[in-house]
Amino acid sequence: MYEVGDYIVHPGQGVCKVEGIKDGPHAVYELLPVGERHPMRISYPVSSEDKLRPILSANEAKEIIDQYPSMDVEEFSERSNALQEEHFKNEIKRGTCRDSVRIVKTFRQRIAQTRAQNKKPPVVYERILKQASKRSLDELSVALDMTPDDVLGLFEDTTANEHDN
Repeated sequence: MYEVGDYIVHPGQGVCKVEGIKDGPHAVYELLPVGERHPMRISYPVSSEDKLRPILSANEAKEIIDQYPSMDVEEFSERSNALQEEHFKNEIKRGTCRDSVRIVKTFRQRIAQTRAQNKKPPVVYERILKQASKRSLDELSVALDMTPDDVLGLFEDTTANEHDN
């Protein structure tokens, strides 16, 4: 069971802070999403806590950032953009922070390749990139006690150092 003050990852809302726990026959967590302008408190049944997961540790977050340059991109491809979007949105919801970071890298690369062919990338690519980026930056920033912009800076430093080698 999670405690008040813990940070967890909700499949739909992303990173949330446990603000309270209401006991009773239908015990619920009172969750507050982080990184939202106007967050709404969410009641989530304790009986379904197996769908929640704790956020990364600071060491795990640093490891993901350090491994980003050598991280493999996702090879998954579907015949339609709608099916691709559904696959990746499910992976972002149910996967780990590492999965979201890998999806960010994948779609940055796909967008760059499309633009290199003087074509406009599908809107779905931008949507997936934005969703995966937000999910991973929220979790990494809480784990490292930094702002999302500072975490982006760490990724930029890691990729810049990779190009220097």
